[in-house]
Amino acid sequence: MDDDQALDMIAIPAGRVTVSDRRTRSHWSVDLAPYQLAAVPVTQALYARVTGQWPSAAGGDRLPVESVSWRDAVRFCNSLSRQEGLPPVYRLDDDGVEADGTGGYRLPTEAEWEHACRAGTTGPRYGPLDEIAWHRGNAEGRPHPVGGRQPNAWGLYDMLGNVWEWCWDIYDAEVYDSYRVLRGGGWFDQPWSCRASVRRRSHPTLRIDDLGFRIARSPR
Repeated sequence: MDDDQALDMIAIPAGRVTVSDRRTRSHWSVDLAPYQLAAVPVTQALYARVTGQWPSAAGGDRLPVESVSWRDAVRFCNSLSRQEGLPPVYRLDDDGVEADGTGGYRLPTEAEWEHACRAGTTGPRYGPLDEIAWHRGNAEGRPHPVGGRQPNAWGLYDMLGNVWEWCWDIYDAEVYDSYRVLRGGGWFDQPWSCRASVRRRSHPTLRIDDLGFRIARSPR
C-alpha cells in the first residue's frame, strides 16, 4: 500500500447504528445517509504532505500520524480540501469550530465511525482481534504501519487498534464541556478497549502518542 492509497475513500452505505454509553447506561439510534470513509487512518507521510509537519512521537511514512489534537485534525481536513479544490467543511475562530459545508474532507461522526467499523456485523469486533488489530498484547509497545492487519468486510483497515481516532462529536457537553469522542482503541490498550462500541473522550487540544484520526466525506 503506497501513500496514494492512504487517500482511498470507501463508499459506506446508508444504515442505522445504535450507539451505547457504558458510563451513563444509555443508548440511542442514528440513521445515516451514504458517505465515504478513508480506508486507513491518516499516515505521517500524508499529514506531512498536506501540512509540512511531522508531529508524531514514532517516525515512519506509513505509520499512522499521532500526537495530533482534534483541532489539528480539523485543520488538516480543511487544508486537504483546499489542496484538492474542494470547499472546506470547517470554519475555525477563537470561539470554536463550526461545520459549514458538505463538499470537502471532515472527521466522521461517531455514529458514522461505528457503522463503518461494524460493516454489517453485530458483535464487539468484525473479526478475531489478533488478525484485525494492533493492541497491547501484540503491538510490542509501538504503532505499526497502516493496513497491516485484516480489513473489515467493507475494506476498512485498522478500525480497531493501532491508534485511537478522533470523531467530530462532543462527548457529553453537560459533564465534560467541549471534550470530543475517541473511538477504536490503540496499540497500548488492553483487548477490552478494542471494540466497536467503546467510546472515550478527551479535550480537543490533547496530543498523545496513540491518538490519530481518519477522514470522511459527504456526497456533494
